[in-house]
Amino acid sequence: MPVIHKSTIRRARQAVKRQARNRAALSAVRSLVKKVQAAVAEKKVDDAKTSLREATSALSKAVTKGVLKRNTASRRISRLTQHVNSLVASR
Repeated sequence: MPVIHKSTIRRARQAVKRQARNRAALSAVRSLVKKVQAAVAEKKVDDAKTSLREATSALSKAVTKGVLKRNTASRRISRLTQHVNSLVASR
């Protein structure tokens, strides 16, 4: 029989909690990003700007929580901003 330490059991329990928390945060970020993309696709400038602000905030928060890496979030923010700015410029 393998030896199973109490600390190993505790760490496994913590990992499950953290995984659920990270998955929920990532899911929220993804849905906000999709909201921006949908507004850009429908060419709704005001909705795109407001949802971009929310998505940027959520991406930055995900970085501070350790869900996303800093460069990943920066890249996504940059690309979303480019899409919204191109929509505003074409108007």
